[in-house]
Amino acid sequence: MKYYSLNHNAPEVSFKEAVIQGLASDKGLYFPQNITPLNPAFFNVIENLTHHNIAYDVIQQFVGDDIPEDHLREIIAETLSFDFPVVEVEKGIYSLELFHGPTMAFKDVGARFMSRCLAYFNKDKKDSKNTVLVATSGDTGGAVASGFLGVDGVDVVILYPSGKVSDIQEKQLTTLGQNIKALEVDGVFDDCQDMVKKAFLDETLAHKNLTSANSINIARWLPQMFYFFFAYKALKSQNKPFVFSCPSGNFGNICAGIMAKKLGLPIEHFVASTNVNDTVPRFLENGKYDPKPSKATISNAMDVGNPSNFIRIQELYNNDLKAFEKDFSSYSYTDEETLEALKNIYKADGYIAEPHGAVGYLGLKKELQKHENAIGVFLETAHPIKFLDVVEPALGITLPIPEQIESVINEEKVSVKISSYEELKTFLG
Repeated sequence: MKYYSLNHNAPEVSFKEAVIQGLASDKGLYFPQNITPLNPAFFNVIENLTHHNIAYDVIQQFVGDDIPEDHLREIIAETLSFDFPVVEVEKGIYSLELFHGPTMAFKDVGARFMSRCLAYFNKDKKDSKNTVLVATSGDTGGAVASGFLGVDGVDVVILYPSGKVSDIQEKQLTTLGQNIKALEVDGVFDDCQDMVKKAFLDETLAHKNLTSANSINIARWLPQMFYFFFAYKALKSQNKPFVFSCPSGNFGNICAGIMAKKLGLPIEHFVASTNVNDTVPRFLENGKYDPKPSKATISNAMDVGNPSNFIRIQELYNNDLKAFEKDFSSYSYTDEETLEALKNIYKADGYIAEPHGAVGYLGLKKELQKHENAIGVFLETAHPIKFLDVVEPALGITLPIPEQIESVINEEKVSVKISSYEELKTFLG
């Protein structure tokens, strides 16, 4: 499989090269040259397949010959070492829980998959290292830190906006030590992401062999397709159309869902549910893509003003707005609406959501009004404990601390404060 840059001014590369480089030399995101739908027979028997076998069949064409089958199956087994429950929240509406991994966030899948791919590619490199440079608005940092902890030949540098991630999220990315370093940026997520992109294109840092573990990296982005196949497997027997609602910040999850549809997964409609960072909902209203600086909200992992993966979604639809709108809606919600949804879900069903899942639920409820016979799935992207300062007062409850969180919550935070790209560059050396 070859990958090309969406800026169309860089050489085509292999899966291995795309993973190691992260971003193309012309600043473009990598995109697969071909997307071949799966054999319809695969969907006929999907309920009888293991998650590991489903994942292998889904991802193999994108990896190609760069990782042999036995190693790829091993990587998948290590990546998918936890459950992905589909929980009925109310009649016809389901929560796909993606938070049962080591850092209790959906990004555990992409981070674990990418770290193991990179470890495989580095296995024969004794004298050189890769530096994984990543910006986080919340959960990416912890997932990447956990996924890459102790991986030979890889240093990890995580940039996060000071005061704009939850306490638990901050602990998960600042307490592990070893090959993980955290930079606390005086700014918002978009500032962190801009610094990361600038570093990739800085020729004076070429010796650091920089790559990204944000969803701009194909090895972080593509495995997110797995979730949609797992949910379909769980609910296929209902024999109804599917509507998926994804809480959306950088739009990696929903873009992976659209990829799953291109592979043949029968999904009727997607909803990108956002907080007040509403660049995409506004685009669907007026046809103008007009990014604005991000605003801080209680669903902080979605505080993204210029979502990187939206260009991939446009490519999947050949920039055909009409075809895109047929499959895709996007709605924006305020913090007040999000809190009200948290309370309503808990009051009606006893289900404890968190702010991102609540936004996903709101978008799903709105869209299902247009799809009478459909069932809806919203993605619960993180465990409520990661947002206990929002969830506990909203619902009047005390959440038990899961062991994954207990292991870091009392550890000492270690971070380096920076406020400019020059300081990042000095840190990287």
